[in-house]
Amino acid sequence: MSSQGGGVRRQSRHGLRPAVAALALAAALGAAALAGCAAGPATQPATGPSTSTSPVSATRAASAASTATRSAPASTPPATATAPARPSALPVGSPGAGRLPQTSAQPRTDDAAFSHATRDIWLAVTTGNASYALPAFFPEQAYQQVKAIADPSGDWRGRLWLDFTLDLAAVRRLVKPGATLTQVVVPTQYEQWIPAGACYNSEGYWHAPGARLVYREGGDTHSFGIASLISWRGNWYLIHLGALTRGGAYGIVDDPETGPGVPGPPGGC
Repeated sequence: MSSQGGGVRRQSRHGLRPAVAALALAAALGAAALAGCAAGPATQPATGPSTSTSPVSATRAASAASTATRSAPASTPPATATAPARPSALPVGSPGAGRLPQTSAQPRTDDAAFSHATRDIWLAVTTGNASYALPAFFPEQAYQQVKAIADPSGDWRGRLWLDFTLDLAAVRRLVKPGATLTQVVVPTQYEQWIPAGACYNSEGYWHAPGARLVYREGGDTHSFGIASLISWRGNWYLIHLGALTRGGAYGIVDDPETGPGVPGPPGGC
């Protein structure tokens, strides 16, 4: 996590109610012409109410000979489109952990915190949205405690986080849509406690170089490296994705390989 030095391993390529019509026949118009004939009322039985989502009834007028009633057919309510749930990042450390003091607890790779961290990093890779990886990235407030330099917050924003966004964009171009993460390998044999006073640091931490993200893509296995993980209060956080340092504002993919690749090498801080 040094603010200078280090090396680049490899750069990528890269209600309706129906109306009822009723009609009564008139009485005889002429007693002489239609004597003795009288027409009684002709009515049609009322129909019961029906339910429909249509707001308008459709009724045809009755003729003198018959009564015809039609109602609009019930319509099916339109299906409501449900937008897919947006993914969300998962917490790695406790809220506000960066403001708490460091501990010497060695991080694990088989707990929920590490699972959340790798899930957040992979979500950022597959969406291209760096903010998903923020819970898995070394906290700015912790960096203020660790780094013995004039402006650690400025260095965090203008170098560490900026480099991560550039590296993420490079990895995003490498990993094809539909790829799935299968494994994250952390070389425990290379883990090392970096004491206060080394690498411009005022606090110590655990350091793991050369971890690898292994994923499946179109039936084949691929992988790339994580240049540096460091600890805060017993959890691993990403600090450098592509490389510790670089010669300009460009992204780097750390050792992309077909297959799982090889973790490491050791060293760095």
